[in-house]
Amino acid sequence: MKKSSHPFRLGRLQCAVASLLIGTAGLAHADALQDLNAKIEALQREVNALRQQQAAAAPAQAVTQGATPGSFKLPGSSTSATIGGYVKFDALYSNRSAGTNSAADQLFDPTSIPVGPGINSDQNNQITLHARQSRFFIKTSTPSSYGDVKTHLEFDLFGSSGNESVSNSHNLRVRHAYGSIGGLLAGQTWSNFMDVGALPDTLDFGGPAGQIFVRQAQVRWTQPFSGGQWSVALENPETVVTLFSGANQRADDDRVPDLTGRIAFKTSYGDYSITGLARQVRIQSAAARDSRQGYGLGVYGVVPTTGKDSFNFGVNVGDGIGRYWGGLTSGGFIDAAGRLDLADQYGGFASYRHFWSDQLRSTLALGSLYASNPNFVGGATSNRFQSAHLNLIWSPIANTSFGAEYIFGRREVVSGLSGTVNRVQASFQYGF
Repeated sequence: MKKSSHPFRLGRLQCAVASLLIGTAGLAHADALQDLNAKIEALQREVNALRQQQAAAAPAQAVTQGATPGSFKLPGSSTSATIGGYVKFDALYSNRSAGTNSAADQLFDPTSIPVGPGINSDQNNQITLHARQSRFFIKTSTPSSYGDVKTHLEFDLFGSSGNESVSNSHNLRVRHAYGSIGGLLAGQTWSNFMDVGALPDTLDFGGPAGQIFVRQAQVRWTQPFSGGQWSVALENPETVVTLFSGANQRADDDRVPDLTGRIAFKTSYGDYSITGLARQVRIQSAAARDSRQGYGLGVYGVVPTTGKDSFNFGVNVGDGIGRYWGGLTSGGFIDAAGRLDLADQYGGFASYRHFWSDQLRSTLALGSLYASNPNFVGGATSNRFQSAHLNLIWSPIANTSFGAEYIFGRREVVSGLSGTVNRVQASFQYGF
C-alpha cells in the first residue's frame, strides 16, 4: 500500500506546484499588462497635452481651408476668404478711331462711332494694346446666428488713365463693394433692373448695343420661392439730361431713389426673369426747373438648346431710362422753354453660344437700341445703335482662354446720317 499511494501523493503535489507556478505566471502577466496599459495611457495624456499646446499657438500663424470652395480661414477667426480675378490682355484693330487716347478704342462704345463726312478721317486703322480689363476681387463669408455675413470687394483698371507714351498707368476702379446677410444686400453691385446671367459671352468689354448695363449703390431684399426668387431694391438716382443747346448735363437734384424689381424663374426649359424700374428724372438749374416720372420693363432668358449650347436674350422698353442703357442715350431733353421731355426707348440683344468641343466655343451676339427723341432735338443727337459680335474662344486649361472676335457697330443720328466701325480683337486671359 505504501508503494501504491506514494505516486498518487506525488502526482497531487506536482499538480499543486504546477497550479502555483501557472497562477504566479498569470499574475505576473496581468501585472505586466496593467503596467503597459498605464504607460500607454500616460503617453496618450502627454500627446493630448502637446496637441492642446499646439492648437493654442496655431491661430496666430496657421492658415486652413475655409468653409466655401477655394477659400481659406483668416487666422484666429471663423471668416472664410476667397481671393481671385484674372489678367487680360487685349489687342484691337479698328478701321475708324474714336479719337486721340479714347477709351472707345479699348472697348466697344457705340456713342463714339464717328458720323458724317470727314469726321476723324485722319484717324483710321488704329491699333490699341491694353490690359485694363484685368481685375482683382476678395470675398468673405462669416457664419452668424442670422446667417452667413458675406462681403464682396472688386476692382479693375478702367479708372482714370495716364498717357500711353511711358508708363501706361491706369487707376483702380471700384466694380463691386457690398455686403449681405440673409436676403438683405447693401452696397454697390449690378442693378436689380438687369440680369447679368443673360449677357452674351464676348471678348469685347463693352458688349452689344441694346443691353441694360449698370452697377450702382443700392439696398436690396431678395426672397426665394419655389422655382425662383423675387427681389426689390432702392438704387442711386442720377439724372442726365440734354440741354436745348445739345450739351449733356448731370443734374444733381435727385430727391427720390430709383425703385427696381425683378422676378427670376428656374425651369427645366431655361432661366428667365422679368424686371421693372420706376424713377424720377429731375432738374433744377438756370436752364430748367422740372421733373418727370420714368419707367422701364425688361424680359431676359437663357435657353439651353443642344449639348452645352444656349440661346440668350434680353428685351427692354422704357421712358427716361437713358443711363441704364450704359449711357448710350439721354434720360431727358430740355426744350427752348425750359421744359423737360422724356424719350421712349426700345432695345435688346440676342446671342447664341455654340461649343465646338469642351475647349472650343463661339458666340454670335446681335444688339439694337432705338430712341424716339422729341422733335425739337438737334440733328446730331443719336437715335439708333446696332452691333454684332462673332468670336472663337479656346480654353485649353481651367481659368485660361485665348480668343479672337470680330465686332461691327453702327450709329445713326436724328438728321439721318450714320457711321460704322469694324473692329478685330484678340484676347489672352489668365485667371487665378
